[in-house]
Amino acid sequence: MNEEQNTDTGISLIDLFAVLWHRKVMILAITFIAAIGVVLYAVISIKLPPEKSYLSNVYTPTAHMLINNASSSSGGGMASMLGASGLGGLAGLAGVSTGSTFSDLAIYLVGTNSLLDSVVDEFDLITRYNIDTPKAKAKSPRADSRKVLKKQLTASSDEKSGVFSIAFTHTDPVFAQRVVNFCVNYLQAWFDELGIDKNKLEKENLEKNIQNTYDEIMKREMETRQLEQSVQWGSVNIPSISLELSRIQLELGAQRQVYTQLKVQYELLKVTMASEKPVFQILEMAEVPDKKSGPSRGMLCIIVIFAAGFFSVFLAFVLNAISNIRKDPEAMAKLKGQQR
Repeated sequence: MNEEQNTDTGISLIDLFAVLWHRKVMILAITFIAAIGVVLYAVISIKLPPEKSYLSNVYTPTAHMLINNASSSSGGGMASMLGASGLGGLAGLAGVSTGSTFSDLAIYLVGTNSLLDSVVDEFDLITRYNIDTPKAKAKSPRADSRKVLKKQLTASSDEKSGVFSIAFTHTDPVFAQRVVNFCVNYLQAWFDELGIDKNKLEKENLEKNIQNTYDEIMKREMETRQLEQSVQWGSVNIPSISLELSRIQLELGAQRQVYTQLKVQYELLKVTMASEKPVFQILEMAEVPDKKSGPSRGMLCIIVIFAAGFFSVFLAFVLNAISNIRKDPEAMAKLKGQQR
């Protein structure tokens, strides 16, 4: 019994090989033609200009930011900070739960109409992509430009390292790099506007108050010198000048005390910030890429050649089955009977 099974298996394998050998010219011809065709297709796509090529090289510059999610690890940290900044409803509108991280918020912000429209307006993408031309027949150029931009602009986050990345894919590497860096600066300004990094905001407020206090001190000292010069020239009432000098000296002393306290707070805050990570920190701005990110023409050629080879083998068996049916009188009789 085993010998019969082995014989049948051997015969079936021989039959399969015989079919392939009988159709070897067709199999080799189809595979060879497909190989020549896909190679020519790839070579011509390289020779054509990027704007006319049907398979042009694309470049993907990437920028990396470090987003500190520690502030939101307690569950409601991000929502509470957004609420303190007057934008508490943003978490719900963004679909960001109270347990989400600032990285999730950053990914959401990249896809908002505000950022997309800013990129479209900054680089005039409607004109660049010929969206508003009569040939394009765009009913809504603004919406169409957003749709095109979303396909090319991507954002991702690594949960382990907390690194947030923005990438943009385009045939022009310089243009792609400019778009990525614009988005990075836009996001940084947006995070600052939301007031998420409280230490950074407090530092900016202290710097403004210190500068204002310093200006007031300079102003009072200038008034003091002017009054002292007036006394020397003897052209004014000395008692009234003395009262005015006393008032200015009191204000000047108060301003100096305020200035001293602000400077102490400022220096302490700098020490605190040096020991803590900011919420949004730029690690690496995008550079102009010197290597393409796609398409992989070599992989395309391999896939097409293998697909043509499998198709030619399948076609060989189909043709062999049709030939066997035509040679089988019973099978032909059944087919003729079904046709009737």
